[in-house]
Order: sequence, then structure tokens, then C-alpha cells
Amino acid sequence: MTAFDLTDAADEFLAAPLRLTIDLSAIADNWRDMARRSGKARTAAVVKADAYGLGIEDVGQTLYHAGARDFFVAVPAEGATLRAYAPEARIFVLSGIWPGMEAIFFEHDLVPVIASQEQLAFWMSVVAEHGDHPCALHVDTGFNRLGLPLEDALALADDVSRPASFSPVLVLSHLACADDPASPMNRQQLESFRRVSTAFEGIDSSLSASAGTFLGADYHFDLTRPGIALYGGEAVNGMDNPMRPAVTAEARILQIREAKAGETVSYGGTAMLSRDSRLAIVSAGYADGYLRALSGSGVPLRETGIPGAFGFIAGYKVPVVGRVTMDLTIFDVTDVPPNAIAAGDYVELFGANMPLDYVARAAGTIGYELLTSLGLRYERRYIDAL
Repeated sequence: MTAFDLTDAADEFLAAPLRLTIDLSAIADNWRDMARRSGKARTAAVVKADAYGLGIEDVGQTLYHAGARDFFVAVPAEGATLRAYAPEARIFVLSGIWPGMEAIFFEHDLVPVIASQEQLAFWMSVVAEHGDHPCALHVDTGFNRLGLPLEDALALADDVSRPASFSPVLVLSHLACADDPASPMNRQQLESFRRVSTAFEGIDSSLSASAGTFLGADYHFDLTRPGIALYGGEAVNGMDNPMRPAVTAEARILQIREAKAGETVSYGGTAMLSRDSRLAIVSAGYADGYLRALSGSGVPLRETGIPGAFGFIAGYKVPVVGRVTMDLTIFDVTDVPPNAIAAGDYVELFGANMPLDYVARAAGTIGYELLTSLGLRYERRYIDAL
């Protein structure tokens, strides 16, 4: 038991109601693991959404020092931030470029990923005015999200009137069902992308993010683009997760209270206690990304039979009781020995003992959403990469 001590208030992390431990050494190791799995292909790092909620500055610098030289972000502002921490890297912006963005792309040497005829036409005008600048070309091979239609991309490759200043350094696509290795769509998209890669001979090709990398060498091409795997999340459904956990979220116990059998807990009184219980009220709620769907009762997901979330403390899994609220969540700690915990201790919301994706499934979602939903109230501690 770690008893609450007011002297700990001098250390912001020890005193914080919510805290997040981010293991940069695990993130670096996970990138190296994905690089090994990528075989002959180079391995990029996807750091969009503030490096999946973990901090693009620290994570980007860590991955750069680990050896990553290709990065993907979603919007140009992310790329501008990253540039200071990855000075010699190629930074690809997945949302492409629109009028008014030219300055940030040229000033920070960002590579727009051209994904539509509108963007293509605008980019042609930009390079005609400003001269050569690298770009990438996104081709849709069946996802029906971003990307030039396949036939348009093939026509572009064969267009002898294409300006010489239009010089893509990468053609890429994205797999829709890579997290399901048995899906026939993986092979369909692979065959379509092979046509693209052949048409743009001499230009690097990239098809696979984290899950696609696990599909094997056929899917690797010249560059893989792992994201969630770097942060310790599951990439492939039904497969044991080989990645190191990279983040631990904890919330302080504000109070431990006794409650009688037959009493109810939290909003709506949807949880009725079947026994005399001890309840730990912790300082985390849906404002902190601990989603309301994780509630032990009183939300539609519980009606499907999927159990609510658990936390972890003193060697015990402890269930969420009742509804998660904006700032507070209640855990049933009745089965934890009374002398093993005290107010001021921390419940692990997710981490090494309570895997991220295990918690995500309790909310009917995926680890990506939990990470990118982390609120601003966590005090962060980074464990440096070796």
C-alpha cells in the first residue's frame, strides 16, 4: 500500500489526480520490431493525432533517434511541429494541400499526399509557380475513402503531357480489412495496388499500415507505415499482441466508502448492490477519455451482454460500478483487502496490467479511440528511450 502523503504534493506527478506514464523505450522498441517485420521495406512512423494522444514532440524525437526517417501526420500543423524534432525526415501530410497552405508546406519542407483531382490540379499550379517540390499520390484501391480512383491514377501514370515538375516520391494506398487476415478484400486491394506500383515504376510504393505489415512480405512494397502498433495497441484481430505496452493511465482514489446491499450507485441508480460493498471513487471520467460506454450499467452496450470495464489495483481487477460520469468513476474494491489500498492510491485504468484493447472492447471500441480521446488533465511522465 502506498499511503497518501501530503509531502508528495511537491512532485506534480505524484500529486496529480490523473497521471499518464508514457514509455518511450517501449515505443522505440515497437518501431524496431515493426522494422524487422517489414523485411526489406523501410519503416515509417505514423504520429498523427499528437502521436495517438501521447505527444508528438517526445514521441517524434524518440522515433527519429530510433531510426525512422519517414513520418506521416494528418494535417500540416502537425508536420510543422514535428519538423523541429525530425530535422532530416520526410514528413508526409495525409490530408494533402489546399489553397492558403503553400507557405507552411514550403517553410517546413512537408510532403503533401495528393488524394483527389482537385488537389492534383491545385498542386500542378503550385509547382508551376514555385518549382519542384516532392509530393505523394494516394490511390484508392477499394476503401472508398481518400485517394484518386484507380483508373484515374493509371491514366495519370501514362500521361505523357504530365508536367515534369509533378514528381511524386511515393504512391500509396490503404487497406480496409487488414485487421482481418482472412478477408478476401486484402488480396483484391493488393492486386489493384500492384497495378499502381507497376505503372509508377521507379517511384516508391506503400500499402500497409500496422495490420498490413503483419500480412507478410507481399504487402510490404518499399515502405510500411505502422501506427497503433508503435503505441502498444492491437493491430490484428484474434492474434496475441506482440507489442510492448507503451502507456499507463492511472486515476487517484479520492474516497473509499462503505455501501449497503440494496443501495444504488451513480447516476440513474442503475447499479444495485447485491452485497455490502466498498467503493473507490476515482478522479477520472469521460472528460478524460474514460468513455461513458465503459460504465458497469446504465448504458445501452451493457444490454448486449458485454461486461463493463475493470481497473487494476494491488493485484486485483476491480469492476466499474454504475455509470461513468464526467469527472468521476466508481470501482468496486470489496474483494481487495482493506489494508492493501487507501484513499490517495491509484487505480490503473489501462496499462500493463489492464491492456488497452481489453478496456476498449468493454466500451465497444478500439484502442485507437481510447488513446486519441485522452483529455488534458493527465499529468504526464515520460520514461526515456535507451
